[in-house]
Amino acid sequence: MSEKMGIYEELVARGLLAQVTNEEEIKKMVNAGKAVFYIGFDPTADSLHVGHFMALCLMKRLQEAGNKPIALIGGGTGYIGDPSGRSDMRQMLTPEIIEHNCQCFKKQMERFISFEDGKALMVNNADWLLKLNYIEYLREIGPHFSVNRMLAAECYKQRMEKGLSFLEFNYMTMQAYDFYRLFQDYGCNMEFGGDDQWSNMLAGTELIRRKLGKDAHAMTITLLTNSEGKKMGKTGTGTVWLDPEKTSPFDFYQYWRNVDDADVLKCIRMLTFLPLEEIDKMNDWEGSQLNTAKEILAFELTKLVHGEEEATKAQAAARALFGSGDAENMPTHTVTMDDARDGVFDIVTLLTVSGLVPTRSEGRRAVEQGGVTVNGDKVDDFRKTYTPDELTGDGIVIRRGKKKFCKVTL
Repeated sequence: MSEKMGIYEELVARGLLAQVTNEEEIKKMVNAGKAVFYIGFDPTADSLHVGHFMALCLMKRLQEAGNKPIALIGGGTGYIGDPSGRSDMRQMLTPEIIEHNCQCFKKQMERFISFEDGKALMVNNADWLLKLNYIEYLREIGPHFSVNRMLAAECYKQRMEKGLSFLEFNYMTMQAYDFYRLFQDYGCNMEFGGDDQWSNMLAGTELIRRKLGKDAHAMTITLLTNSEGKKMGKTGTGTVWLDPEKTSPFDFYQYWRNVDDADVLKCIRMLTFLPLEEIDKMNDWEGSQLNTAKEILAFELTKLVHGEEEATKAQAAARALFGSGDAENMPTHTVTMDDARDGVFDIVTLLTVSGLVPTRSEGRRAVEQGGVTVNGDKVDDFRKTYTPDELTGDGIVIRRGKKKFCKVTL
């Protein structure tokens, strides 16, 4: 980061900020290290995933600049419907499961931020939401929300066409109440979230001002739109977890190694901690240079989550597996034209003869379930075939699941 560039300017330069309220005040507060900000996390699993990555990196950047992060765990709001309409009712978790998931989250977050000496906090909104008396809540919060204004919010307008449940309708008031409580109890003066949360975030800022007076200091900032955040690094392999037991460091590395050419520099700019000056030099990269950029991205992010040793191992394994490194220890199977059908080799046959699956039916099932790749590309059709020319020389590398792979040559 340039010596003259504050952390706020760096966030803008990296393309991380989409919308803000009162930009000058926010810039001043963030650059001075005076922000106490929160980001919400839903504890429905025992691991964070790549969808949380941008938020984690943001927390790290801001804490390093002297600001204080609060990780808000949605132990209370996690019980009700998702305002995006993905489900009408979330799974009702027991307090024991929520506590376990919180501890797993905290352990993973500690790779990004420090909780020592109160430098960061983890708070569960179940601590106040589950204790609320409904009538008291209506009296305290209800008068500060206009139904007309709520229904004009984009998140609700989209749901009105399909049907908006009362559970979902309440979500905005609860998220706003979270900000109010964090402001009151922890001095939290800023909320970060994705663009799909913008209306809810503004509601929290407005609630604080209405209840505590216009001079109450609370602000909101949104990250890059969620659609963009989810697009980056998307490979169709399903959920990619930060827990190495759920997604190995190798698979995590490969996830980022497989980003689209159009997204790789955007990902490097937003998610890595490489200096902007170094990233700017990559702006004109194309062709094989983009593969180098993808390796840089994959290595840097794997190092962040799993450490440098695991990142180095993952990179070496990937280079060997996909032919750009020492592959002498890679399992290899040689096929003959006797294995061909009508002069070509179908993927199910190659899976079977190479020993990656015991039967053709299991090979077909593996393909249909999305668990087979060839040279890093997912195979979607069990009828996919390869010509003798494609198997000549270095051949192809077939991978089934996370750990089984084999080089197949003619």
